[in-house]
Amino acid sequence: MRVLLVEDDQQLGEGLAEALTDEGYVVDWVTDGEMGWIQAKALEYDLIVLDVMLPKINGIHLCRQLREAGLRSPILMLTARDTNTDKVAGLDAGADDYVVKPFDLLELLARLRALIRRSGLGDASPMLVWGSARLDAATHEAFFDDIVLKLTPKEFSLLALFLRSGRRVLSRSVLIDQCWAMDALPDEETVKSHLKGLRQKLRKAGAPSDFIETVHGVGYRLKQVQK
Repeated sequence: MRVLLVEDDQQLGEGLAEALTDEGYVVDWVTDGEMGWIQAKALEYDLIVLDVMLPKINGIHLCRQLREAGLRSPILMLTARDTNTDKVAGLDAGADDYVVKPFDLLELLARLRALIRRSGLGDASPMLVWGSARLDAATHEAFFDDIVLKLTPKEFSLLALFLRSGRRVLSRSVLIDQCWAMDALPDEETVKSHLKGLRQKLRKAGAPSDFIETVHGVGYRLKQVQK
C-alpha cells in the first residue's frame, strides 16, 4: 500500500518514513502542505498521514482541500496540541482519525491498520494465498507450505503484489510504481536483484523455480496453480 506522509519535522519524518517502510508500506514523504497537495493529486494513495502545523498550507486546510477535490483515502492527522478544538477542526475538515504528539509508534501503526479495515481498502481477509504460498498482511509474515520466508520489506511488498495479481502480467514499471517510493525509484538491475532474492528464498522453501514466471518482453506473473 502507498502512503503519503506530510510532515515538516525532519527527524520525525525520517523516523516515520522508515517505520512505515519496514511495515511494508511504500512511502512518499513531503515536507510542506503545497507539496502534499501536488502529490495527492498526482498519485493515488491508500493512506495519508498529515501533520497539522505545516508550512505554506496547514494540515487542516489541506485536508479540507483534498476532501473538496473528491479524495476519499483515509487521512490520519498528527497534532502537537491535545485540545478538543484542534481535534474537532481536523475531523470537521474530513480527517478520519488523529494522533497527538508525542505518540507511541505501535499505536500509530495500529490506528493506520484500523483505518484500512474500516475504509474497505484492505482485503476482506489479510491472508493472501496462491497455491502453497501464503502471506499474512496483518502479522507481516509469509510462508511456502509451512516454511517461514524471511523476506526483506521490498521482497515482502513484491510477493504481496504478485499474490494479489495472480496470473495478471506485471510489467517492471508496475512493480516500481507499486513497490517503490517516488524519491527512491530503482534502476532495472535493482528490480532484478530484488526479484532474484525473492525467487531464491521461494525455491529454498520448496517452490518451483518458475513460481514467478518471466513473460519475456512483457513482465512477470505467478505460475498457474495445479489442481
